[in-house]
Amino acid sequence: MKHLLLTTFMTLSVLSGYSQGLLEKKENFTHQDTLRGTITPERAWWDLTYYHLDIEVFPETKTIKGTNTIRYKILERNGVMQIDLQEPMQITKVTQNGQRLYVKHDGNAHFVYLKRYQKVGNTEEIVVHYTGKPREAVRAPWDGGFSWKKDQNGNPFIATSCQGLGASVWWPCKDHMYDEVDSMDISVTVPKGLIDVSNGRLKSKVENPTTTTFNWEVKNPINNYGVNVNIGDYTHFSEVYQGEKGPLDMDYWVLSYNLDKAKEQFKQAPQMMEAFEHWFGPYPFYEDSFKLVEVPYLGMEHQSSVTYGNHYQNGYLGSDLSGTGWGLKFDFIIIHESGHEWFANNITNKDIADMWIHEGFTAYSENLFLDYFYGKKAASEYVIGTRRAVSNDKPIIGFYDVNKEGSGDMYYKGANMLHTLRQLIEDDEKWRQILRGLNKDFYHQTVTTKQVEDYLSEKTGYDLTEFFNQYLRDTRIPVLEYEVEGQQIKFRWTNVVENFDMPVIITYDGKKQWIYPKQEWRTAFIASDDVTIDPNFYIIPKKI
Repeated sequence: MKHLLLTTFMTLSVLSGYSQGLLEKKENFTHQDTLRGTITPERAWWDLTYYHLDIEVFPETKTIKGTNTIRYKILERNGVMQIDLQEPMQITKVTQNGQRLYVKHDGNAHFVYLKRYQKVGNTEEIVVHYTGKPREAVRAPWDGGFSWKKDQNGNPFIATSCQGLGASVWWPCKDHMYDEVDSMDISVTVPKGLIDVSNGRLKSKVENPTTTTFNWEVKNPINNYGVNVNIGDYTHFSEVYQGEKGPLDMDYWVLSYNLDKAKEQFKQAPQMMEAFEHWFGPYPFYEDSFKLVEVPYLGMEHQSSVTYGNHYQNGYLGSDLSGTGWGLKFDFIIIHESGHEWFANNITNKDIADMWIHEGFTAYSENLFLDYFYGKKAASEYVIGTRRAVSNDKPIIGFYDVNKEGSGDMYYKGANMLHTLRQLIEDDEKWRQILRGLNKDFYHQTVTTKQVEDYLSEKTGYDLTEFFNQYLRDTRIPVLEYEVEGQQIKFRWTNVVENFDMPVIITYDGKKQWIYPKQEWRTAFIASDDVTIDPNFYIIPKKI
């Protein structure tokens, strides 16, 4: 997850002046955008089964070199394969069965012409050799790339982050979200005295004359941007969490001088696991363990290797994004980024246009953590407080087939949409089982918005078509106009998509009552003229 920029919270919208309807701003997309974001014919015919990424990192020159062995199953006959690697990185050669293959370069897409007959059903592999100076991240994780830093002792402190920008910024791969590799090995060679921490479990460590090679094994499917390299003067401690699927190894890799602070702050990691296994079901990657790894940037959700840079403090760099005080009850990076293990790493969007599936559910997980430990009232206050971060600048869903995500509102508008949906269900246990069901029924899968919408409609028992059209595809917040006259309330929806008819709870004399607004005026009987609209619904009440 790329986090919301801090500046987002310094220029907060006050729920007024919203754009009317879907934004009509046109964006210009390039040939390279299409090659990056489309399931091209040169991608569609083969299914990823295995990677072995084997690289050496040279901190002095900020360069890397290595190979990626790509194993694949043939789905259709074809002789040209698209491999992605972004400039200025260079593919030096590609081989299959020892034979060098011709490669046609088209910007960041590289088309490999295979000599071997590709028989449908067979499994084959190629080896991609590459080298170069990868893009340096100026302000990770938002711009992505390699972070080449030094710790306070002058040791190299290096990490990768590449969500959105794509893994191909530093290693050659099939860089599209729809096809996750089934398993992979990651071998990273670093100067002696340094440690590499990557995804999965450490299988072996090989001491060379002047370098050390760390071999990591990932047994579960993993999305490309979730693959990471973290290099530093690390020290390690661990614990075993007794989870829903049995003992879970939880490992922590931090800079040596931060050990004591980490041992205290990372007590929140098993608390996170307890809360999220309750809400979402078993941690999805027991075979690969769970890790928190200190990095020189804020952090990200790299699968089984969650990166951490929140300076061992609660909140988001010490601040409460909700403005309620509840955001200082937990370390934002530990809770939010770990929540992505369920939403982003277990359930992954097929197209980055649907990135709200990652960010909306995970932003929502923050208040579910509060719900578990501090109660429903605290959770509600927190998520309602985060509405101040919503700008309604453009729809949450982005543009398909061009690697273009939607608005940053996917975080807290997405979270408030889900909080609103919880109100419609009323039954909290049913809601919990729906969230657990998502992670069970879409276990280790890539999905579309439609699949998630259809699933939630089916499991809630409501037709949520207009609900999602309103919150995902429109920039407006529903306005509930109402007027109280004696023992009658008159109400209607405005600022909504056609056929929007979400019911809402009103309160009077300490009693709750459902009303069922439409876009025409309707009325209901009430026993008092002191009426309030339930604030848990993400709407704008307007008394007239």
